[in-house]
Amino acid sequence: MGTREWPLPRLYELFLGKERDRWPPEARLIEAAHHGDVLEIKKIAKELDVQGHGIPVTVANTTYMGMNVLHAAGGLGRLPVYRYLVEEVKMDIHKPDTLIDFTPVEHAVKHGHLPAIKYLLDHGADLHLQRGDNTLLHSAATHGQSEIVKFLLSKGADVDAISDLGTPLILAALKGHPSTLKILLQHGADPNKVAGLFGIIDVALHKSSVSCVKLLIQGGANVSGDNHLAKAAEKGLTEAIKCLLEAGANPNVVDRFGRLPIELAVEYGTREDVEILFPFTSPISTVANWSDDGIISHVQMEIKQLEDDNFVEKRISDLKQQAAEAFKKQDYLNASVFYTQALKMDNFDAKLLSNRSLCWLRMGDGERSYDDATECKKLQPMWAKAYYRQGAAQILMEGDYCGGNDFKTLGLAVGMLGASTDHLGRIGYEGPLSRFDELLAQMKMSSLDLNHED
Repeated sequence: MGTREWPLPRLYELFLGKERDRWPPEARLIEAAHHGDVLEIKKIAKELDVQGHGIPVTVANTTYMGMNVLHAAGGLGRLPVYRYLVEEVKMDIHKPDTLIDFTPVEHAVKHGHLPAIKYLLDHGADLHLQRGDNTLLHSAATHGQSEIVKFLLSKGADVDAISDLGTPLILAALKGHPSTLKILLQHGADPNKVAGLFGIIDVALHKSSVSCVKLLIQGGANVSGDNHLAKAAEKGLTEAIKCLLEAGANPNVVDRFGRLPIELAVEYGTREDVEILFPFTSPISTVANWSDDGIISHVQMEIKQLEDDNFVEKRISDLKQQAAEAFKKQDYLNASVFYTQALKMDNFDAKLLSNRSLCWLRMGDGERSYDDATECKKLQPMWAKAYYRQGAAQILMEGDYCGGNDFKTLGLAVGMLGASTDHLGRIGYEGPLSRFDELLAQMKMSSLDLNHED
């Protein structure tokens, strides 16, 4: 819901030209409703009523480009036109248009007209209407319509309703609307109710909305999950860094490429960011001079080294070899560390991500394994092993009972490698697995390679 569009008259101009006298009367009728001009509506309806059905019937039955007059009335949201169409013409208040599938009240919310929304709800519009899992509250939160949000909540809208994009609170953070976000929190919105891949603080940081970050932390958002400090440092958001540290965020957690927040602050932020993070950051063994200046010099030297292709190629080769040796010894932790260091130098190497995903898998860390497999799949969407890694990680996360989506991912991987349909049937059984190793053993019998890659 709530996709911003051109005003209806502008849309008609694009299709019909600017000379309104040449527009079909149906288009002029709908435009009159957009402007809330009841007299013009009646005038054009009389022109259209060649069959003698009467003006109310003609008004109710006329559409253009999938919209009727009650849908178009949301353009300016003027109450006289609503009173005429609902109380005199008796139009269906629940009927969606066939252009974007919105009901009249959804149009009113989209355009931000609170009096129109109140009128329509008072006359039977559905407060809890869902369109693709989105509610009226989702739409209002997306557009930062604080007064509409407040009104909908006062009428009983579900503050934590889940849609495919998350809760209204997540959408307010995504669009960077602190006033709307504050109202939702005041009405009991749960900042830790997640639906999707990202936590709500990450969403606010993506928008660089420090105000939203502060409000979310004050509202009880969890700062210990995702590496919010790394994102704040990468964006140079000094006040967000301070706020996160005060709330207890851990500055010693690396991002998926092995970079600490303080290292990201050197590369993307300011010296002030480095100085803020330094007292909270544990010494890095590879930094000889552990000081503000020392870490800055160290990171700047690493950046310079990355400009030397020969150095990068040799360093990555050495790290891969060290990782391979650690893996053979079943030292998966150190193997993952070596792969992380290699990814720090080349974060577009799908095999490095695949191999580190396997390390996480062997250590029983399904979430990290899944994250790496997902990134690997983005880089190499036609590589079967990426799908296998992702499916295996999903199964590990979900325990002994494997769902259809997990096997769909594994099945796609097997199919890409040309395995037989009999084998697909065997691994596609949806039921309890006594041990995760049992599935791994089944997969070893196919052309899927579980061996470690160099």
